[in-house]
Amino acid sequence: MKYVITGSLGHISKPLSQKLISAGHTVTVISSSDAKKAEIEALGAKAAIGSIEDVSFLTQTFSGADAVYTMVPPSYSAPDVKAHIALIGKNYVEAIRKSGVKYVVNLSSIGAHMPEGCGPVSGLYSVEKSFEMLNDVNVLHLRPASFYYNFLTLAGMVKHAGIIGNNYGGKLVLVDPNDIADVAADALLKRSFTGKSHLYIVSDVRPVEEVASILGSSIGKKDLNWVVFTDEQSLSGLKQAGVPQNLAENLTEMGSALRSGEMTADYFKSKNVAHGKRKLEGYAPVFAEAYKNA
Repeated sequence: MKYVITGSLGHISKPLSQKLISAGHTVTVISSSDAKKAEIEALGAKAAIGSIEDVSFLTQTFSGADAVYTMVPPSYSAPDVKAHIALIGKNYVEAIRKSGVKYVVNLSSIGAHMPEGCGPVSGLYSVEKSFEMLNDVNVLHLRPASFYYNFLTLAGMVKHAGIIGNNYGGKLVLVDPNDIADVAADALLKRSFTGKSHLYIVSDVRPVEEVASILGSSIGKKDLNWVVFTDEQSLSGLKQAGVPQNLAENLTEMGSALRSGEMTADYFKSKNVAHGKRKLEGYAPVFAEAYKNA
C-alpha cells in the first residue's frame, strides 16, 4: 500500500511513518523543509518537499496513494490563526478530490465540536466541516486530548517562579502523541472506517493537583502547586513571552473553553474513544529534562 503522511517528522508523523514502513508499506512524508529530506529518507520513506499551501503540490503528492494522513501544523505568525487553519483544511480537501484518494485519517482535536470559542481548535471545526464536502471519500477525524508535551512550555515557569499553572484547572484530559500514532497507524492499515466519523484518543485523565504532583516529583518538587490564572493574566503572560497577539488571544480562549468544561463536554458524552496506554508518569522524565534546560 502507498501512504502519504503530512506533518514532516513531528511528534505524531514520525512514529506513524515508522510503523507503516515497518509493516512493509511505501510511505511518502511531506515536509516544507529541504533539510529534513535526508532524515526522512533514512527512515525508509520518500520525501516530498513543498508547501501545504500549494494545492498543485499536494495533488501531485497525493495522487496514487491508497490513504493519506492530514494535519495542520501550528502557525505562530499567521495574522488570523483560525482562518489559516481553515484554509489548510480547504487545500487538503481540494487536493484529495483532485487526486482521487479514498481514505483519509485527519488529525483534529478534542473540542472540535465547537464552531467558535475554542481558539485554534475552532479552526479545526472548520477543517472537519470542509472534509464533509468530499463525496465517496472515507474520513476518520482523530480528536486527541491535550498533548503531554504542552506541559514543556511551563517548565520555565516552574523553574523560575516555583509554580505551574494556566487559565484552567479541574480535571485534565491528556494524551501521549505516541498513542495517537498507534491509533492512526491502525486506522490507516485496516481502512475499515467508512463515511465521515471521529474518534477521541485519551491516554490519561488527571486533576491538575495530580498533574502538578507528578511533574513536580520528577524534579524533586513533589509539593508543586497548580495555580489557575485569570484570562487577563494568561494573555498578558503569553504576550510578555513574545507570543503574537492573535495567537495569544486564541490560546487564552482555548484555555477558557477548557476551564468552562465546554471543550471536553462532547468527549465525556461520547462512546467513540480509543484509550492509550501511556500514562503521565511515563512522560514525567521528559518534563524533568526540559526543566533542567529551562
